[in-house]
Amino acid sequence: MNITTKIVVVLTYKIILFNQIIFSQNSGWFWQNPLPQGNPLYAVDFTNELTGWAVGSGGIIIKTTDGGTSWTSQTSGTTQYLYGVSFTDSDNGTAVGGPGTILRTTDGGATWTLQTSGTYSWLFDVSFTNPNSGTAVGGEGTILKTTDGGATWTSQTSGTTEWLSGVSFTDSDNGTAVGLQGTIIRTTNGGTTWTLQTSGTTDDLLAVSFTDSDNGTTVGNEGTILRTTDAGTTWTSQTSGTTQYLYDVSFTDSDIGTAVGGTTILRTTDAGATWVSQTSGTTHSLQSVSFTDSDNGTAVGLQGTIIRTTNGGTTWTLQTSGTTDDLLAVSFTDSNNGTVVGEGIILRTTNGGISWTSQPPGVIDWFSGVSFTDSDNGTVVGGGGKILRTTDGGTTWELQSSGTTTSLRAVSFTDSDNGTVVGFFGTILRTTDGGANWNLQSSTTSWMLDGVSFTDSDNGAIVGEWGTILRTTNGGASFIEEKEVDEIPTEFYLTNNFPNPFNPSTKIRYSVPQLSNVTIKVFDVLGNEIETLVNEEKPTGSYEITWYAEGLPSGVYFYQLKADSFVETKKMVLMK
Repeated sequence: MNITTKIVVVLTYKIILFNQIIFSQNSGWFWQNPLPQGNPLYAVDFTNELTGWAVGSGGIIIKTTDGGTSWTSQTSGTTQYLYGVSFTDSDNGTAVGGPGTILRTTDGGATWTLQTSGTYSWLFDVSFTNPNSGTAVGGEGTILKTTDGGATWTSQTSGTTEWLSGVSFTDSDNGTAVGLQGTIIRTTNGGTTWTLQTSGTTDDLLAVSFTDSDNGTTVGNEGTILRTTDAGTTWTSQTSGTTQYLYDVSFTDSDIGTAVGGTTILRTTDAGATWVSQTSGTTHSLQSVSFTDSDNGTAVGLQGTIIRTTNGGTTWTLQTSGTTDDLLAVSFTDSNNGTVVGEGIILRTTNGGISWTSQPPGVIDWFSGVSFTDSDNGTVVGGGGKILRTTDGGTTWELQSSGTTTSLRAVSFTDSDNGTVVGFFGTILRTTDGGANWNLQSSTTSWMLDGVSFTDSDNGAIVGEWGTILRTTNGGASFIEEKEVDEIPTEFYLTNNFPNPFNPSTKIRYSVPQLSNVTIKVFDVLGNEIETLVNEEKPTGSYEITWYAEGLPSGVYFYQLKADSFVETKKMVLMK
């Protein structure tokens, strides 16, 4: 569909408070007012000044042959939401929607035929340049291509997992698709290859440490260090002074922290305003670090490396691990009791690392994450979806059922019951009973998740590849991302969320023209507060929130912005 002819039409209406009734051609109910129907319309395409089609919710398709003076409903054969439509002439057209819905007509819409898309992703736009050649785009970077009028659709590699909301081709070769997070991708060969034209943060983030619900630090490749003091609403890049990969970070309070990676150890005592390099005394790459207070810390690394400090890193002392296996993670609960894991190995100390004892894990695999909440209760995660649990300080380890064979990278427990595990392909697992049961949570990303940090059973952050940062305030039932948009507003404003309906994530933008105390809350249809998305003082600016609601049931929800005396509420629909 040509960009200049794409119009998004939203017809808002209220029939019953908190409820929207969607009428279909076969429901037994017929629109009397407005005519020809009253459902929201999301896209329109004209082939000339008189002939055009519009599509929308409930499978609605309407057609005009008189420039919109009158519109006639057509039978689509579906009740799915339709978000995009493209006609190349008065006969041949295609409409797309969710999930994976593609409809085709060769007679101007007198009949519509459902085509096989081969995907369950929601499709948000479509562009045809002739009756045969077309491209559809949608959720999680989905791109589909046809060269035979939709008889077959082939998936193309977009190079992004962002939701693509629009596409425009000028001929069969040259096209552009756009999407969330400012994504713009371009092809000059019909989609054989797509090139990213603009992007946000692309640094892989490998570890994260929060000391309370607001203050946290994440580290990653090329010496990347990012800092937040507002629960992740904004992240500020800090100067590390290194280009080495930083694999882990440990803060004991909001000011004092240590990051490690390669042969580098960095120390800050001012919340990262300055980072000072320390001498590690080893040539082996350091993979993990754990401090229990400002003085006592342990770092581990490849070739069985364990180093220890009791003076905040002024000096580091090499300890004897008794192994040459690579060590990948460490967790101390106090200055004496700690556990290290690595390639098929678990080591335990009860004397601050003066001696380390090997503990048989009972399985053969590599372990990359460990979390203890006290000297007895701990969890180890690793390859093949393996999760091991101990309640006796590692004397015995029990293999738990994770429900996945995906490799797991990190784990964070806040007490003996509540824990979260992350891993490859966007995997997030959650337990509230010490691992007796693990539930898969949706991250809406396929990137590797490398680090997780919870400060209590509700508040946590997850980081991973390509700058991924996820934030939850309800134990992962839903996740929040927020970023600042590069524009200066002149008034308070709250946008309609997109997409809507959604599953499982949606975007909400809002603007504040002056320094304001801002809250955004989500409510169900009974008025119960579900989650607080924002609750802080915001400077002038426009912002975008991503709300992940995988753990919530389908239904109607309301989100409300309060900023000084300004109040606005909007409705959204979670449809699973």
